[in-house]
Amino acid sequence: MDEALRKRCVSVAAVRAEARRVLPRAVFDFTDGGAEDEGTLRRNETAFDEITLLPRPLEGAAERDLSVELFGRRQTMPLMIAPTGIAGLLWPDGEAAAARAAAHAGVPYCLSHGSVCTLEHLAATGAAPRWMQVFIYRDRGFTWELASRARAAGYDALVLTIDNQLTGNRERDLRNGFTIPPSFRWRDKAAMATKWRWLWRMREELPRITFGNYVRPDLPSDAASVARRMAAMLDPSMSWRDVEMLRKAWKGPLLLKGILHPAEARKALGCGVDAIIVSNHGGRQLDGASSSIEALPAIVEAVAGAAPVLVDGGIRRGVDVVKALALGATSCLIARPQLWGLAIAGEAGVAHVLELFRKEIDRAMGLMGVARLSDLSRDQIAFRGFDRASGGLKNAQLSDR
Repeated sequence: MDEALRKRCVSVAAVRAEARRVLPRAVFDFTDGGAEDEGTLRRNETAFDEITLLPRPLEGAAERDLSVELFGRRQTMPLMIAPTGIAGLLWPDGEAAAARAAAHAGVPYCLSHGSVCTLEHLAATGAAPRWMQVFIYRDRGFTWELASRARAAGYDALVLTIDNQLTGNRERDLRNGFTIPPSFRWRDKAAMATKWRWLWRMREELPRITFGNYVRPDLPSDAASVARRMAAMLDPSMSWRDVEMLRKAWKGPLLLKGILHPAEARKALGCGVDAIIVSNHGGRQLDGASSSIEALPAIVEAVAGAAPVLVDGGIRRGVDVVKALALGATSCLIARPQLWGLAIAGEAGVAHVLELFRKEIDRAMGLMGVARLSDLSRDQIAFRGFDRASGGLKNAQLSDR
């Protein structure tokens, strides 16, 4: 990552702007967009603005410890990379590049089920800690097969994503005619002269891009065929029984991703799940769903310390991480920010994004007067949107009940 680019990318927002400049519109929108009117996508970010911090600078925090322990392993900061499909479309061997950056930064990387590379290929990089995402498929045997492959390849945890039982209606992709690999229309080609860097680095990758974990020797392996097969495998009838069966099949840490309702969190603990990830799939599935940060307090209350609670969605600043931890989260996940970093500079771009977060978390803790993450608590949080007429918060989910 050259110095000029580094100087321009002083924030995640600046990294996003650079990614938008570098990527073809259809590819950028695929990483950036959400479902339908994108209300949940926007709310994931704007809800953080309604949470304010109450610093106590005289508590003193000359030295800050950003580390957190998850499943017996200490990571350098309360952040990790969430599963994001087909990252290899943004940079050659993109998943491996992002995983190496995460490992060097001392944080976990979760591989998407829909990665370009296979889970075995990523494991061969040695990047760790590494987690693996799975779905519940119509063919339950394929779910257990992926879990078995992850165990054989030495993955540290399994992440079962549950808010994908149907494919979200992502209208940006529909308007752009987005396909994998991309097929550019005449109006796109007219603008491609400015995207030559992406075209050049991807010149050998694009023709063979597919979903590596789904390729079968007896079936077509092109991306379009594999994508149709993947969509047909989604199962709206999945149930808690499937979670229980996966719990029996997978002996390591099992996380449930896509929880927004506190009753679901309690049920998950009863099924033996080791951690909850509060998530709405980045606003890419059900538009109108609660933002993750709004759902977080009630889920923390429901879990009552029995398991770690992680959160993703709309985290763009280190101060967002601090707010989430003050509301009871153990750690946070980022998705789009690392994709934007990957798009502009590969491994170095992801490393830069992670370093931006590290510096911002550290600075926020120092200004808060917080030396350790465990010192963050609800009494350091206030909320905008106070309803003077009723004497309470307009948003009951964010109230400190």
